[in-house]
Amino acid sequence: MNTLRLIDTHAHLGSAQFDADRSAVLERAAAAGVVRIVEIGYDLATSRAAVALAAQHEPIYAVVGVQPNRVADLPDDWLDQVRALAKQPKVIAIGEIGLDYYWNAAPAAVQEACFRAQLDLARDLRLPVVIHSRDAHDNTIRVLRDAARGLSGIMHSFSGDWAYARACLDIGFYLSFSGPVTFPKAVVLHDVARRAPLDRILIETDSPYLAPHPFRGKRNEPAYVRLIAERIAGLRGMALEDLAQATWRNAAAVFGL
Repeated sequence: MNTLRLIDTHAHLGSAQFDADRSAVLERAAAAGVVRIVEIGYDLATSRAAVALAAQHEPIYAVVGVQPNRVADLPDDWLDQVRALAKQPKVIAIGEIGLDYYWNAAPAAVQEACFRAQLDLARDLRLPVVIHSRDAHDNTIRVLRDAARGLSGIMHSFSGDWAYARACLDIGFYLSFSGPVTFPKAVVLHDVARRAPLDRILIETDSPYLAPHPFRGKRNEPAYVRLIAERIAGLRGMALEDLAQATWRNAAAVFGL
């Protein structure tokens, strides 16, 4: 019998990639010891879908928000819509929100304004935040230092070096590791996974993206979060069960589960 209790803190099961076998995906997750899955919205439509999935499936909880690649051409009442969704049952955070200068789908000033507005909303609602940051580490830290006081949060799919990790930890945020931590050549990320405080580590899949080794390049799914846990446990020289327990406690703390 599987005695592990794992939580995938970041998934997108509402993706069309799961339309044909979503129930089977959830069954495989349960068989792997994944008993909680956090479904993440990244725009208004996927946030509504996250709320619906959480209502339909006991293991799933929802996070709602608009990420930086979706902030262009928002309706005037977009923030009111996010606020209303955030008050629905099983919504546990605002996200994913942040800055993305890789795709640059909206001007930096627009991205930052939406980021700050959602940080303020999270503070109003006393919810944690899930942060998306790509090629924007310095400005993400700048905004968080200025606007995230009193908030708890998660650096989604952490991909930086130890200096960036320290900056995130100093703000009081958690580091969430995804598939790339399992890649053999990801030595910088391995260093962070070894050095990060055990009480600040989370694990996620970002399904259907970023599948871990040996499934790299294929569709990711929540069951594979176990592979991420195994890799981090190995890097830290600790038992998988102990790493699973720690990440469970951390997720429960930040999300209030």
